[in-house]
Amino acid sequence: MEYNLKTKTIRIGGMTCVNCQNKIEKKLRKTAGVKGAKVRYNTGDAIVTYDESSITPEKIGAIIESLDYSVLPDNERQPTNAGRVIGIFVIIAALYFLLEHFGVLNLLAPSQLADSAMSYGMLFVIGLVTSVHCIAMCGGINLSQCIPRRTDADESRFGTFRPAFLYNLGRIISYTVVGFIVGALGSAITFSTTMQGVFKLIAGVFMIIMGINMLGIFPWLRRLNPRMPKIFARKINKEKGQSKSPLIVGLLNGLMPCGPLQAMQIYALSTGNAFAGALSMFLFSLGTVPLMFGLGAVSSALGKKFTAKVMTVGAVLVVVLGLSMLTQGWSLSDFSRGTPQQSNEINVQNTEQNQDNVQDDIQIINSTLSARGYPNITVKAGTPVRWIIDAPNGSITGCNYMMYISEYGIEHTFAVGENIIEFTPDKAGKFQYTCWMGMIRATITVT
Repeated sequence: MEYNLKTKTIRIGGMTCVNCQNKIEKKLRKTAGVKGAKVRYNTGDAIVTYDESSITPEKIGAIIESLDYSVLPDNERQPTNAGRVIGIFVIIAALYFLLEHFGVLNLLAPSQLADSAMSYGMLFVIGLVTSVHCIAMCGGINLSQCIPRRTDADESRFGTFRPAFLYNLGRIISYTVVGFIVGALGSAITFSTTMQGVFKLIAGVFMIIMGINMLGIFPWLRRLNPRMPKIFARKINKEKGQSKSPLIVGLLNGLMPCGPLQAMQIYALSTGNAFAGALSMFLFSLGTVPLMFGLGAVSSALGKKFTAKVMTVGAVLVVVLGLSMLTQGWSLSDFSRGTPQQSNEINVQNTEQNQDNVQDDIQIINSTLSARGYPNITVKAGTPVRWIIDAPNGSITGCNYMMYISEYGIEHTFAVGENIIEFTPDKAGKFQYTCWMGMIRATITVT
């Protein structure tokens, strides 16, 4: 049998992650008349080899559009809507400064298991709003796992939803285990406080890039997305398609490359703690459960436009979370040394605590540690400082127990009672100091 083979490059709009690429490629390769297909998320196109006598480019385009993506005219990239781009960045900026003003921004990225209810709640919300992406990406295999099965007269109500329960349980277990592993990896490679800051800067940048890629406004940024090697992604997809156990399918699903999931994995990595990473991914996965559990009804009720709007909200939250991480990283890294900055008094309840007492040519500064923040102090340049900080019972938390003053290379771990810190300021300015994760900030003013 002779084939009249043609090869055509088709421009595709609407891809938000590598999983979109894999989804389209898998569908095209299973289409009669298509002899080869390579979809490229980076460049937003597909190179398709097809039998002209069996299928037309128009039909191939219709198949792509049936997956809720758009086919762009030849030699035309996806147009950038300047108004939409500006509007999105205005919303991100407004949300960022609003959260910063009310002292919420630095609570979005957790330091450790203690004192992080706000941050973990945020992860649940992100999971909730980005779960529509899971619905869009799940395909027929996942859909078959989540739709309630018909029951026999003897089968219990739990038995009806047992497949969906097992599928989501598998996803939660997989996400949590991955969070534990990457959190442990983060603790292994994060040595000093400065390195923690640098690492958080890098993680924050990647989360911002991922959020922007989810928004689909700068296609050239797709090249910077971290991703699983394609050979592993295909193998996992193959195993997922062959497995008849909802639990196994759910476990494998947690390993698939996906924009929101990769962003949260980087977030878990940045916690630098195996248990914090596991808890982060656990709560994120819980947020995805409600829509995934009711997938049979939701998949038909949600339209493409509604899905796109909710994904936009999720992407904006990912960008804001990245900005929060970026802020913390800047506070912890040596890049912020010597940079005058105002502390957020609403967030940490800083107070100016100074008692100008010079004894034997040493400035004596007395302060009291608060459970919610550090004091701002003012000292004189050129004179040694002995800073006595009283830490009453209940004032030391999982966030403020270690203080980092990058300007003077000081890392101090608080103990209940009197804590003494000594340094000599050599130049005037306002210098920021932080807790060990950059969440609490205050200033030392040198006159």
